[in-house]
Amino acid sequence: MSSLFETTYNPDVLSCIANLSSDEVFTPPELANKMLDLLPQEIWSDPNATFLDPACKSGVFLREIAKRLITGLEREYPDLQERLDHIYKKQIFGIAITELTSLLSRRSLYCSKYPNSKYSVVHFDNPQGKIDYRQYQHVWEAGKCKYCGVPKAIYDRADGLESYVYEFIHLNRPEEVFNVKFDVIIGNPPYQMKDGGGNGSSAMPIFHRFIEQAKKLNPRYLCMIVPARWQSGGKGLDNFRDAMLHDRRIKEMVTYSDSRDCFQGVDIAGGVSYFLWERDYDGPCKATFIENGESMTSERRLDEFPIYIASDKAVHIVRTIQQTTTKYYDSIVRSRKPFGIGAGSESNKGDLKLRYRGGLTTVRSSEVTSGLEMVDKWKVIVSKAAAEHAGQSDKNGQRKVLTVVEVLPPQTVCSETYLVVDAFDSEQQADILANYLRTKFARYLIWLATPTQNISKSCFAFLPVIDFTNRPNDADLYRQFNLDDNSVNEIEAKMKSMPQAGDSDAD
Repeated sequence: MSSLFETTYNPDVLSCIANLSSDEVFTPPELANKMLDLLPQEIWSDPNATFLDPACKSGVFLREIAKRLITGLEREYPDLQERLDHIYKKQIFGIAITELTSLLSRRSLYCSKYPNSKYSVVHFDNPQGKIDYRQYQHVWEAGKCKYCGVPKAIYDRADGLESYVYEFIHLNRPEEVFNVKFDVIIGNPPYQMKDGGGNGSSAMPIFHRFIEQAKKLNPRYLCMIVPARWQSGGKGLDNFRDAMLHDRRIKEMVTYSDSRDCFQGVDIAGGVSYFLWERDYDGPCKATFIENGESMTSERRLDEFPIYIASDKAVHIVRTIQQTTTKYYDSIVRSRKPFGIGAGSESNKGDLKLRYRGGLTTVRSSEVTSGLEMVDKWKVIVSKAAAEHAGQSDKNGQRKVLTVVEVLPPQTVCSETYLVVDAFDSEQQADILANYLRTKFARYLIWLATPTQNISKSCFAFLPVIDFTNRPNDADLYRQFNLDDNSVNEIEAKMKSMPQAGDSDAD
């Protein structure tokens, strides 16, 4: 009988629980402990250290913190019940994101969803214990919530429907929830919320608001895991990215290229990252990048480049290219809607040809409200959508990136489905640029700066401008920019080939 109990698999229930969605992801205990390992060891024997999870879902962070404190404070409080009372009532606090997760978190931490019941490991006089959940309302100003920015048209819902009013980021003074000065704030906040765009598929990031709110509380340590796309900026994240990259209190950064290495079955474009922010630290960051089971760690400044490059291999490539050039295509690529034409603006009676998502049609000259100087030129366009889920790798670890690279002749324009990279008087120059963009070299550098499924001009920040006397190929480019064998192997391994004669794929 004893051998049966010794060999029977008894999994941690919090490692098996299903996710609420791809935006509200439960943290596996193993990952929670990796994040807690970033904190100094001595904090687990400090009876005065206080901890807050401002986005409780399963309660895993609080539970794992409790387990460490129970061990670390054994000398301070030899009596187990006295130790539990001290830890649970004076050191560990949480704010749940929904009523359901508040019950789940209390069950994980107190062994009872109601900590004033006889089944709770520590008895409280109230049914919440130290895990708070209160129903708040969005505060609407000019059609948006003044706290989280979500649109009123979507989230001004009837009673009984979830409005996703996350308590922690809807408070002017979050410190008043518990009236406690926190030493550690740690968690895995919700990632995004729908914003009404893209026929209902578009979403706005929200995780950064939890980090910004936590910083206002000025804890000794802040640790959160979020989508890694903030490292390149993008929708609503540019200011946040700049603030993070210039914050020398970020002591460690761990980035996973594939979110499925952290969250089983959850594919988050661009991967995920967690960091340790230390209030009294001022220095370089210990940066770790994990890809295909390989871990690379270096110490460097986060603000070396306009965006954060997680891979040391990629950092080396960009540094090498910077030694031979100072001009990049982000200063040349035209902005969104290069001709002022929306995705659905096509006609069968126009005097100009129009390249749009469905193929080729016509549009009236009067509808061209910008880019007039390019109408009579040869234009090189690329699809605004990055291929294969923001350039995520296939089963062989390769990415395509750019679904369409085309040359448009004079009197042909394009809709906002495309970006114009550059325009020329000469067809030959346009063909050379188009072939340059099809190289693995060029697409690798574009991919480095592509945080989401959409490509913008900022994604060309690392792509060097070349002359247009010869049609380039990858071998020529590797030699021109002095890339070593390791760098060449990195690019060749990451990028799929793209036909140099043209691209007939639909976007």
